[in-house]
Amino acid sequence: MEIIIRSRYLLGLSDAEIIVGAALAHARHKGWSVTVAVVDDSGTVILVSRLDDASRSSVKTAIEKARSAANTGLPTAALESIIRDRPGVATLGRVAVEGGLPVLYKGQRMGGVGASGVKSDQDAEVAQAGLQALDLRS
Repeated sequence: MEIIIRSRYLLGLSDAEIIVGAALAHARHKGWSVTVAVVDDSGTVILVSRLDDASRSSVKTAIEKARSAANTGLPTAALESIIRDRPGVATLGRVAVEGGLPVLYKGQRMGGVGASGVKSDQDAEVAQAGLQALDLRS
């Protein structure tokens, strides 16, 4: 019998701080008031930060965007497209609004980042800025 040992990559607090810091810096530069959330691969919140003028409701939305991206491994914008063809997907507890991105490394889902507070495409831009700062190209 052969024993197979698998490696699992994990997203930690320091990673989440990098993502959130870069995302918020981008949002501030653009003059956007947002909330940014980072979750692990199970959808558990690691870090959430809301800029002073961001709406209170953006907190839950950012978390759910991050969770949806982490759970599916897809950007939430892709979920929007899927729901057009298969509306029943919306009943599975996923947020299908642009602004959530999965955190992937070597083909593994490590978590998700979500942004909320401005237009959906701007939320996605903020989330992307945070994700790029983590530099997962290796």
